[in-house]
Amino acid sequence: MLGALRSADEPLGVIDVAHRLGVHANTARFHLDGLVAEGIVVRTLTEPDGPGRPRSVYAPRPGMNRAGGRDYLFLSRILLSRLAADGASAADDAREAGQAWGRHLASSPQPFQRPPSADEAVGRLTGLLADLDFSPEPDAEAPDKSLRLRHCPFLELAEEFGGVVCPVHLGLMQGALDQMGAPITAVGLEPFAEPDACVVRLARRTAPGVERKPSAAGIAPAAGTAASNTGYRHSNKNRT
Repeated sequence: MLGALRSADEPLGVIDVAHRLGVHANTARFHLDGLVAEGIVVRTLTEPDGPGRPRSVYAPRPGMNRAGGRDYLFLSRILLSRLAADGASAADDAREAGQAWGRHLASSPQPFQRPPSADEAVGRLTGLLADLDFSPEPDAEAPDKSLRLRHCPFLELAEEFGGVVCPVHLGLMQGALDQMGAPITAVGLEPFAEPDACVVRLARRTAPGVERKPSAAGIAPAAGTAASNTGYRHSNKNRT
């Protein structure tokens, strides 16, 4: 059906398509309307040559077919493999990218509004991480000291390219807290520190507006793994 429309020099009516394919007009109309509903084909009306109603004609929608599959995971692996090849600088570059996006996603205090307290900042950070599908869980006894991430929206990529993906997560939290004017910041992230969670370490800033920059991008190697020249590679050892 779509091939018949693509091979035509002009839009075709239902009868035209039916004749080309050797099918009943009702069959052609049914499938053409289905292609219109999927957004693959456009239907327009043409003025009749004489008395009568306008005629519906069909043509392929201009541009690439948007009904095909997507593989953004593959694209991400291509880009991450190139970034990871930069070695030691890759983690810092990734963390800086995360910081920029964290500042973009978080809101600044309004003029003359006091900055949030540590507890308020943790609450707002938790809300942001929840919106991003990290399933955050502040420490019940010391919510301003650590929180757990029960879900990773980039799990497969973090397992393969943790040396650059995890610093993005850390930077995201740092940038968000910085944008809020929070008195605390994220100083470390322990990937897969527990069988079902990554652990974020929080601490008070050394001075207002001054970020505590952790070494090695603040990312600890996952339990049972070792650092490599492309970053920390994570295994499934602690994940069930």
